[in-house]
Amino acid sequence: MSDPRHTLNLYGHAEAEATFRQTLASGKLHHAWLICGPAGIGKATLAFRLARLLLNAENPDSSQARRIAAGTHGDLLEISRAVDEKKGRLRGEITAADVRPVQTFLHHTATEGGWRVVIVDGAEYLNRFAANALLKILEEPPPRCILLLTTSSPGALLPTIRSRCRMLTLSALSDADMRAALPGISADVLVRAHGSPGRALFLSHDRDGAIASFVAEILAGQVRGSETMALSERIAREAEGFALLCDLLGEGLADRARSAARRGDLAKADLAARQCSELDTLRRQTEGFNLDKAQAIRQAAEFASGS
Repeated sequence: MSDPRHTLNLYGHAEAEATFRQTLASGKLHHAWLICGPAGIGKATLAFRLARLLLNAENPDSSQARRIAAGTHGDLLEISRAVDEKKGRLRGEITAADVRPVQTFLHHTATEGGWRVVIVDGAEYLNRFAANALLKILEEPPPRCILLLTTSSPGALLPTIRSRCRMLTLSALSDADMRAALPGISADVLVRAHGSPGRALFLSHDRDGAIASFVAEILAGQVRGSETMALSERIAREAEGFALLCDLLGEGLADRARSAARRGDLAKADLAARQCSELDTLRRQTEGFNLDKAQAIRQAAEFASGS
């Protein structure tokens, strides 16, 4: 999918949009909204769509809409994880320095005399200092200012932040909406994407199914030394290979834990849950410290294949 700034079509979230529009029309629009839902289902796309509504930019040919797309609209500020220039990827958190411009922005007069809008995309990545800085803004918001926060993990936010926001919870897209959003989606990817266009695009990185097959072998306890070495090196070299393997493997381990719990096999459920936690720790450390991904894949294959 394209950058949410440029995405005009919204699939599957008409009810959430209608709720916001109705509240705006009532004249009682809450100053902060928390847009929640699984990764990749269009939370940021909805946030920018609501921003265009507030900023009189729904006509894509208008100067307001063009400025939003270009990132130059004076009444819209987006806060998200910055790119780590040394590592060439997104940083692991949103810092207080990233949030600091919000205070200045919200206390300036709107350049076009209307609303001022702040989008915080990925609010779960706010570190402690950034979260506290944002909380102060939420506690004393200036008039005619709206904050739109997106998150895939609302439980990771400070309870005081959640309590000051009105929540919009987005659901996974239906199969029909998925096909409309991604006309070329295959039946296999449609099933595994769980109603998330972003996840579908993520899965498409596994073009020949090698990563999914490798994960199935790990979960079946069928990994072999020489093949694991070669596959781990190949997967580590692919753009989203490591992240995709961790995603699919974590999903498989979680399914194993739930299945064991339903059967009453608490020992196996506990083992799978611990393997999930170990995988999550390994992923965060590998990505956070730029460690050897091939080695991390081999470690994951070793501990996750034990059942």
